[in-house]
Amino acid sequence: MRKSIVFVFILFIVIGLRAAENPKFVFLFIGDGMSTPQRMIADEFSRKLGKGQLAINTLPIHATTRTCSANSLVTDSAAAATAIACGERTNNGMIGQNPKGEKLVSLAEVARDKGKKVGIITSVTINHATPAGFYGHRKSRSEMYAIGLDLIASKFDYFGGGGVAKHNDKKSPLYKGDIYDLAAKAGYKVIGTRKELLALKPGDGKVLAYGVKDAYLPLAINRKDQSIATLAEFTAKGIEMLQDSPKGFFMMVEGGAIDVAGHANDAAANLREVLAFDDAVKVALKFMEKHPDETLIVVTGDHETGGMTMGFAGTGYALYMERLINQTCSVSAFSAKIAKMKKADPKLKFDDIKQELTKSFGFKFEVKTPEILAHEKNPKKYPMKGRDPMILTAAEVEQLETAFKAKKATALGFAAKKIISAKAGVGWTSGAHTGLPVLTTSKGCKAEIFTGFINNYDISIKMKSIF
Repeated sequence: MRKSIVFVFILFIVIGLRAAENPKFVFLFIGDGMSTPQRMIADEFSRKLGKGQLAINTLPIHATTRTCSANSLVTDSAAAATAIACGERTNNGMIGQNPKGEKLVSLAEVARDKGKKVGIITSVTINHATPAGFYGHRKSRSEMYAIGLDLIASKFDYFGGGGVAKHNDKKSPLYKGDIYDLAAKAGYKVIGTRKELLALKPGDGKVLAYGVKDAYLPLAINRKDQSIATLAEFTAKGIEMLQDSPKGFFMMVEGGAIDVAGHANDAAANLREVLAFDDAVKVALKFMEKHPDETLIVVTGDHETGGMTMGFAGTGYALYMERLINQTCSVSAFSAKIAKMKKADPKLKFDDIKQELTKSFGFKFEVKTPEILAHEKNPKKYPMKGRDPMILTAAEVEQLETAFKAKKATALGFAAKKIISAKAGVGWTSGAHTGLPVLTTSKGCKAEIFTGFINNYDISIKMKSIF
């Protein structure tokens, strides 16, 4: 009897010790500009595409997260990244420093110093504000070349995604040579194609892999070049390169272009970026299946961008996400195309670009029959049941034609995105950031510590405590 009691006692101790173990593999996914509206609208969009619920919305542990910076209720990405990475609020624009200019230590640096391998991945430039918050220490996020030097000095094991902006900025007072050349001299294997990325092996050492040398990865909605890896592919290769570490790894993956599309109020491009981000999270979840007791996955946003809302007065109490499937390119790509057409033919007329509007946004221009004219003049008296919602009304056509005649090359794209957002039931309140809290979801070992109403800096504090 006594032996049985001792055995049970020892068993409880062993179980308790296992429960107290910290995660070996830690993923932090940050959707730049992604708050609850982006997550929920993209979820509905994903279902309309037949892809089902977003993986990020299936993670069981939830926390509402406050995003303000030290000097503003509305944060920028630099201050938000610093808070999430380093555990302290700072002023907008500052990277890895507190408001006094004192250097802060990021959770990635703590992971490195404790023997974990570290990977930093993003769909924008690798020295952009959010990734920089995990290795950079600069007064201003605009010090791109200096942040590139910080990247090399970090000695992190894997960098992937967009290129290094201003990598050969000879105007910088700290100029020492091209960042790519300096990285190679420091022992990094520098690669720039998808083929080279997929060919990497764990024994290849430290890696700096870029998709575009000094720019963002292509927006998901515009992606045509198969020689450029996706965010999910950079994530998968990062796992392969880091998982052989005896103490595991820490990986930060940013969906940076969600913010880009949010600033542009480009709904279709924004949702495609959230889906591309979600695909990267799915890669981590697949890895978790093999290491369920050793892995932690946390998904959050740094702030909300655009004041995106689920609902628009023109569509009543309804959303029509399927209408955004008609958009086949970003608004910026469309504007560039129209500008090129106008330059090639100064006499270009609105009728000449209707086909482009149809191809890019799914808009339909219908012959004005007496029935249609009567409906447009008095919709209540002459209703048209079953009318294709992508057929433009006379007022919408007038908006587009007026925009086409405007001096600004971007005016037509601006008008087109407003019309398609309205048709889908998506509203926007800003072209900048807002102060909305974001949703943090998590799964795995120690995920339960990310619950309740928390501040963005709590993410760093909590992660540092379990490394």
